[in-house]
Amino acid sequence: MSNENMRLKVEGVGKQFEGNRVLKDINFSLEKGKILGLVGENGAGKSTLMKILFGMNVIAETGGYEGNIYLDGEKINFKSPLDALKAGIGMVHQEFSLIPGFTTAENILLNMEKTKPSVLSRMLGKKLETVDMPTMRKRAQAAIETLGVQLDPDTLVSEMPVGHKQFIEIAREIDRESVKLLVLDEPTAVLTETEAEILLKAMRKLADMGVSIIFISHRLHEITSACDTIVVLRDGVCVVEKPTEGVNVRQIAEWMVGRDVEGKEAAHKKVVDVTDDNKDIILEVKNLYVDMPGETVKDVNFKVKRGEIFGIGGLAGQGKLGIPNGIIGLSTSDGEVVFNGKPLALNSTLNALKSGLAFVSEDRRGVGLLLDEPIDWNIAFNAMQVQDKFLKKYLGGLIKWRDDKAMKDCAQEYIDALEIRCTSSKQKTRLLSGGNQQKVCLAKAFAMEPSLLFVSEPTRGIDVGAKRLVLDALRRYNEENNTTIVMISSELEELRSICNRIAIITEGKVAGILPPGAEAADFGMLMAGDIQSSKEGEEQ
Repeated sequence: MSNENMRLKVEGVGKQFEGNRVLKDINFSLEKGKILGLVGENGAGKSTLMKILFGMNVIAETGGYEGNIYLDGEKINFKSPLDALKAGIGMVHQEFSLIPGFTTAENILLNMEKTKPSVLSRMLGKKLETVDMPTMRKRAQAAIETLGVQLDPDTLVSEMPVGHKQFIEIAREIDRESVKLLVLDEPTAVLTETEAEILLKAMRKLADMGVSIIFISHRLHEITSACDTIVVLRDGVCVVEKPTEGVNVRQIAEWMVGRDVEGKEAAHKKVVDVTDDNKDIILEVKNLYVDMPGETVKDVNFKVKRGEIFGIGGLAGQGKLGIPNGIIGLSTSDGEVVFNGKPLALNSTLNALKSGLAFVSEDRRGVGLLLDEPIDWNIAFNAMQVQDKFLKKYLGGLIKWRDDKAMKDCAQEYIDALEIRCTSSKQKTRLLSGGNQQKVCLAKAFAMEPSLLFVSEPTRGIDVGAKRLVLDALRRYNEENNTTIVMISSELEELRSICNRIAIITEGKVAGILPPGAEAADFGMLMAGDIQSSKEGEEQ
C-alpha cells in the first residue's frame, strides 16, 4: 500500500487501565475509500481502541496510550472528540445521542445549524441570526438520500422507530463536510434485515466517494459481504489482519474465539445429567421479556437442572445481562418463571430473594456493595434483611438485635475461604481492590445459602489470579452444596471451563444451547445469529 493511498495507520498501540493491560502492540492500516471490519469478543479491546482513535476523554485522563496513529500520513493524538471531528473522523456509537423533541433535520445538523441574517443581527451581531430551516432541510435530505432510506426531515425523532434513529445518527456524521474516516459501532444491531442491507449498500456508496470506514459488527456475514479487509482482536492483541476475499464466517468465528479447551477442564466439572430434558428442573423460564436499557430480552426460553452450572453468554447488548436482572426484579419484566416447581412472581426483588434466589450483579460497585460499610456488614446484610440471620431474638422475636460476633465469624470464614486480602473484617469495602470486592459480593450471596445463584460477569475488571480464585470458588460452592448456579459472562472460555451447558443469547433470544466441549466455531456462529446452528443448539 502506498503512503499516498493510506488513510489510517496504527503502529504499536497499547493501553492499560490501573495496571490492567487491555491493548498490546496493535498494528493495522486502512486505505482511502475502503471498509475495514473490526471484530472480536467482548473484552477483546475494540471499544478501547476506538476510544483512543476518537480522542475520548477517558484515555487522556488515564495516562494516554502507547504507540502511534497516523491519519493521512500525519501523526495524531486527539485529546477530545471535538479534535477528532475537526480532523475528519466521525463515530456512530451504539447508544443514540438524539434529541427526541427535535426533527430529523434538526438532529442531523445539530451544532452545525445554518443561519441567515436578520434586521437585529445586522445591528447587534451574528448571535441574533435566525435558523435557515429551508437550507437545513435541503442538507438533511441530501444526507438521507446518500443513505438511500425514506426519512421525513420534518418528523420528530420521538415518533420514529429505532431503526430510523440509527440512520439519523449515521446521516449526521456523513453530513460533515470534512469527514474522511467513519467509525460505525454495531450500527446494524437495531436494524431489520432489510434496513441492514440498505445500510451496507450506503457504506459501499460512501467508500466509493473516498470515505474510509471502520465497521464493527457481531453479524459476521455482514463483515464478509461488506468489508474489504478484516482485523480480529483477541485478548487485546491483533491476531488477524487480511483481505476478506475468500474468508468465511466460520473462520472468523474461530479467530475470534481462539483456543479450544475441549476436554481440558472436563475433569473439574461435576457430572450432571443434562440429557433428560425433564429431569429435576429447578428453574424454567418461558417467554421472558425484560426492559433493561441496552440489554433488552425479547423472548427467552430455557430450563436449568438442579445442581448444574448453567452458562449464559453472548455479545454485548444482545440481552444476556437482562435475564438475571429481570428474574431477580431489578428490571421490569414479563413472562413466566417457575422456580422449584412454583410460579415466581416477577418484578419483586424481595420475593425473589425470599424464594431462595441470590444474585451477584455485574455492577458490583453500584448494586452489589455498600462501599462505605465494613466487609462483615456487606457479607451479612442481605441475609440479615431477608432471612433474619445474624440477629439475636428476644421476647419471642418481638425484639431483634444485631449479632456482631456471628457477623464477624461468618465474614472471617469467607475471608479465609476466598482469600480476601484485607486488614480485617472491619475494613471498608471501598478500600479493597476490584478482585477482592468481587469476592465480597460472592461471600454476600453464599451467606444466604441460596438454592440457585445468579452470578453476572463475575470476573469483569479483575486480574488473572483473582479470576481463577473466583471461578474456583463458584465451582467449589456448587460441588459442596449442590447449589445450582446460572453464570452470565462475556468471557466464553470462562463459561466453557466451568459450565455444564451454555446458552448463547443473540438479539434478545436464545440462539442455541451447547455443551462446553462443542467446537469453538459453533459458539461463534451462534453469536453471529446463524439460524441453522441455533436450531441444532436447541436440540442439545
